[in-house]
Amino acid sequence: MGDHQTLPNIAQDWSDFALWWEQKHCWLLKTHWTLDKCGVQADARLLFTPQHKMLRLRLPNLKTVRMRISFSAVVFRAISDICRALNIRRSEELSLLKPSGDYIKKKKKKDKNNKEPVIEDILNLESSPTSSGSPGSAGLYSKTMTPTYDPINGMPVSSTVTWFGDSPLAGQSCSILAFSQPPQSPEALADMFQPRSLVEKAKLNTGWLDSSRSLMEQGIQEDEQLLLRFKYYSFFDLNPKYDAVRINQLYEQARWAILLEEIDCTEEEMLIFAALQYHISKLSLSTESQDFTNESEVDEVEAALSNLEVTLEGRKSNSTLEDITDIPKLTDNLKLFRPKKLVLKGFKQYWFVFKDTSIAYFKNKDLEQGEPVEKLNLRGCEVVPDVNVAGRKFGIKLLIPIADGMNEVYLRCDHENQYARWMAACILASKGKTMADSSYQPEVLNILSFLRMKNRNSSSEVASSLESMDMNPECFVSPRCAKKHKSKQLAARVLEAHQNVAQMSLIEAKLRFIQAWQSLPEFGLTYYLVRFKGAKKDDILGVSYNRLIRIDAATGIPITTWRFTNMKQWNVNWEIRQVAIEFDQNVSIAFTCLSADCKVVHEYIGGYIFLSTRSKDQNETLDEDLFHKLTGGQD
Repeated sequence: MGDHQTLPNIAQDWSDFALWWEQKHCWLLKTHWTLDKCGVQADARLLFTPQHKMLRLRLPNLKTVRMRISFSAVVFRAISDICRALNIRRSEELSLLKPSGDYIKKKKKKDKNNKEPVIEDILNLESSPTSSGSPGSAGLYSKTMTPTYDPINGMPVSSTVTWFGDSPLAGQSCSILAFSQPPQSPEALADMFQPRSLVEKAKLNTGWLDSSRSLMEQGIQEDEQLLLRFKYYSFFDLNPKYDAVRINQLYEQARWAILLEEIDCTEEEMLIFAALQYHISKLSLSTESQDFTNESEVDEVEAALSNLEVTLEGRKSNSTLEDITDIPKLTDNLKLFRPKKLVLKGFKQYWFVFKDTSIAYFKNKDLEQGEPVEKLNLRGCEVVPDVNVAGRKFGIKLLIPIADGMNEVYLRCDHENQYARWMAACILASKGKTMADSSYQPEVLNILSFLRMKNRNSSSEVASSLESMDMNPECFVSPRCAKKHKSKQLAARVLEAHQNVAQMSLIEAKLRFIQAWQSLPEFGLTYYLVRFKGAKKDDILGVSYNRLIRIDAATGIPITTWRFTNMKQWNVNWEIRQVAIEFDQNVSIAFTCLSADCKVVHEYIGGYIFLSTRSKDQNETLDEDLFHKLTGGQD
């Protein structure tokens, strides 16, 4: 710094610069402190560097956005700034993920095989105003916001411009983020990493960044590529009026999870997802659907949306008080099967009575007033659909927690309506709710609508349809599913399934896709490889929005479930890097994490607890201190 006379002539704004202490790996942001007070000695290497640097973000739709982001703010706040710039509400549901080694290896292998250099399609938002709390960006979207209408045609103005007058996206067409990308070729799909086991699925969740530390503190380099993803599967207040980008990116994340088999589904379900993708890609290409914030469509989608909210949140209640003395009861003849018992007989018919959160069954209807053969308490159980609509199979698999593991019971229903009523009752009971809860009816309707989408309409016109000529069905299903069928046969089956969804608008189809994804048994489970205290072998821990599941790593069978509602406290012993959790009734567990840092798993649990505290009257303000308190790992 000898030639200090020249400094005043440099026309540069230094306000974003700060000191970074290399050895201690921390920022010195308290500018009113002396270096001595910060503990800086003569041998310290201090770097005078901008706090905001460029970063490449790969979004769920696989588009890469390059933008300037704070490397000194904690990640929780940086995500809030990123989402504000990209027009995504509810930033607390997203986070940044370092791509796993497998993801990178697979891409490198692909690049090596290509003779042509791969030119990445990057959306450059260099001027993005992502500095925390910049006055122009405060309150750009609010809960009470109403759409602004175009004075000429009376249609809502492209919501994007309304939401974000000063966002860099307002200048460009935001459709890049709000519209679905053309489907990838089957070859490109086959080149992407597809996890084949729970252990491989656990690897996908290794790299979540710590929300309580800055990018710089976590060793992120300028212009590095990170994945921006929905981390928490608890989507609050999805609204087509404001959430074009959010809904599309959520749809894209769901789509890739299904195509790459990060989540399992049956072949029948795979065809529905394929039909919806085909429908969405067709509508996205047609010019008529380019403005999808028009009123009629928003109205059409209201019903689907409230159902979606009920099923995703599972806690919508009417303001009118329910009559607690009159809890509904379900009774019917169903068939039951227990795989654990060494009995060769299959399903046996009993008279079933569902009341409160329990199922009792009797040899026949006349014995209902006496002692049941068995009473099953479904609170905290796992409910798994066992359905094949084409084969007229409507089964419900129940995994009921008992002292030393899970009690496995299969129920078989006769038809769709019976299945929908009993399945909805089981789902609510597993969350500790009865059929008196206001979410019961919407849950029944949601199950029925999903079943109806699976109905096959094999009509001759589908088979001879010209559409099947220009359709590439392998783009819409997982590579493994594509290998099982001839292309022509697959196209016919996708078009057949498409008839059930062909009338849907673009936004409704995306919401239906999200809804169908959400109804898969594995939805919302994030896996980690762990070793429980006292255990001889490694297990998989599944973390969901309302529970933890211990799963056998080899067989994939759930061993035990613990609900968050029964959790008293959780913390980390940093010395031995062990997460310890206490539940009601003196139940306590402890485990070390093998596939990720224990802070990652701990933050997941605390993050879900934090999200459960949100309410619609909060006007989208977040209690950041509460988030750090719940996810920090201190007592």
